Amino acid sequence: MKNFLVLIPLFFFVVLSSCQKDKPEEQVSKPLYLLKENSQLPEFDGKNAYLQIEKQVSFGSRTPNSSGHAKALAYLQSELKKYADEVELQPFAYLGYDGEKLALTNIIGKFYPAAKNRIILAAHWDSRPRSEQDKDSTKRNLPILGANDGGSGVGVLLEIARLIKNQKVDYGIDIVLFDGEDYGMHNDLSNFCLGSKYFSAKLPQGYAPVFGILLDLVGDKEAVFMKEGYSYQYAPDIVNMVWGIASRLGVTQFVQQVGPAIYDDHIPLNQAGIRTIDIIDIDLVGANSPNKRRNYWHTQSDNMENIGKETLQNVGDVLTHFIYSLQFKI
Repeated sequence: MKNFLVLIPLFFFVVLSSCQKDKPEEQVSKPLYLLKENSQLPEFDGKNAYLQIEKQVSFGSRTPNSSGHAKALAYLQSELKKYADEVELQPFAYLGYDGEKLALTNIIGKFYPAAKNRIILAAHWDSRPRSEQDKDSTKRNLPILGANDGGSGVGVLLEIARLIKNQKVDYGIDIVLFDGEDYGMHNDLSNFCLGSKYFSAKLPQGYAPVFGILLDLVGDKEAVFMKEGYSYQYAPDIVNMVWGIASRLGVTQFVQQVGPAIYDDHIPLNQAGIRTIDIIDIDLVGANSPNKRRNYWHTQSDNMENIGKETLQNVGDVLTHFIYSLQFKI
């Protein structure tokens, strides 16, 4: 997951550019939506998001076919049912390494399902089955807890779901929690982003969200959110709207520069025609930061000790302002 900072951008630039040429220019030059400042905003609670991450971690690793995976599936379905108008499970089977049969499930919470104008808010809920970046070689085959890598995005979205339940918007929102994002071995793209690939291949007839926002690695105490490269290629308007809100709110963790391109769940969505951006702490990827504490990506140290309530609050505030300021023209 979120790998391949050097090789993959070169490979996917050709693929994604060729896809974008098929998109009508009007989608960007004449948008059907705008941001209009809204003074009546619900209050995002970063503490609630933190507790939601803590709850996920309490199940242990949420790797496919594990007991923690089963417990998390039941919990996330139950939580979304408290808030969404409809909750749909999208189960699918996948043949993994050495003939391993994976039972995977995407979880979809639908808000105002009859609304024509829709957006997707997404994260992945599984955690990684191995810790190949761990400095201790004896731990590299152990599954990770994934407090930040998976848990943080889900925690923020569950709190967003609570807000939408209590204060509606005038368009449709689908919160999609993807499974199997982090299954693949290092450098094996075919076995990453399994849930988003399946979701994108099975879009219902007539289902056409206007755009999507993916959250990944959004909980670190010292998070830095650059404009992810593919996001800026596919949906620069959405990127600039989100980062513009962050700037107006004084959220300095959102850096006003384009960063590296990352292979993540937004890639299958973009390839399916759903323009999607990725809010992600890119510098965590590769466990190569000069800040030693932040070198926990794909290791046993991806735990609650790295999660910051202030970061969750800031990400939630930006997303809340975006959601409740967004207006569609038709």
